[in-house]
Amino acid sequence: MPVRPTAKLSRADLADLNSFLAVHRLRSFTQAAVDLGISTSALSHSIRNLETRLGVRLLNRTSRTVSPTEAGSNLASRLEIGFDEIAGALEEVDRHRDRPMGRLRINTLNDGARLLVSRYLPKFLQNYPEVSVEVAVEDQMVDIVAAGFDAGVRFGGTVPEDFVAVRIGAPLKWVAAAAPKYLNRRTSIAAPQDLKAHNCIQIRTGQGVIYRWEFEKDGERQAIDVPGQLCVNETTLGVEMAKAGAGITYCLEKRITGELERGELQVVLPDWAPIEPAFYIYYPGHRQTPPGLREFIDMLREEPLV
Repeated sequence: MPVRPTAKLSRADLADLNSFLAVHRLRSFTQAAVDLGISTSALSHSIRNLETRLGVRLLNRTSRTVSPTEAGSNLASRLEIGFDEIAGALEEVDRHRDRPMGRLRINTLNDGARLLVSRYLPKFLQNYPEVSVEVAVEDQMVDIVAAGFDAGVRFGGTVPEDFVAVRIGAPLKWVAAAAPKYLNRRTSIAAPQDLKAHNCIQIRTGQGVIYRWEFEKDGERQAIDVPGQLCVNETTLGVEMAKAGAGITYCLEKRITGELERGELQVVLPDWAPIEPAFYIYYPGHRQTPPGLREFIDMLREEPLV
């Protein structure tokens, strides 16, 4: 049987195929360009060159959507296998290195960024200078695989299924807190229901809903729809407004350690503060682990478990 000659791929071919895979995965030229670190026009030019060389359209484009043709879908399926093999081969080579190198993309919620990533990332960057890191901070839950991230940081209980999840640190205490100047001029608060007579700083979650403040004491749990003149979608502003006397905020106790020590805020209903699951870092188990991720996880796990 005659041996079929191996097709020769140039560096440009591999780059164009990788660009096509990014657009296919994200269904967006704009997002794929950001993921690849190139301009949208350069990405469009790359895809047009690839389609011209192959003599077939791979993507259907409109002003709003991008979808693969049948040929494009078939090609993407084969390429994903091939590029996974390439990534595996590169990882094998990387194991012979003393230090990882490459690019690491992390998606984290706001609290994770402030309490974990900002704490350990400087040390990681110093220890692994050949790893470049991109961090996206957003409370809205995203599909980290589709969006091109290597790992995500979320609260336990919110991590999607089918991911490898590693616990970081201890369970987390949530508290309601306000400035003394606010509390001194308002009625006292003895139980969660008393909050309904107060000005609370509401929280809109990444899912777009107003969060019901949760409390627990002696096994009894209560979730309160708190009233308020102000609604925010991130912790930092809520804390700043509470310090200014605008109302009561609700957040992780760790986010306001300094404010509590300085007397700028004080915890409301301390006996009702619930303990919830810890932070977790998660990543897809079916893919090759990108360079630096194991080292980053090991560093995050230095966070005390108690």
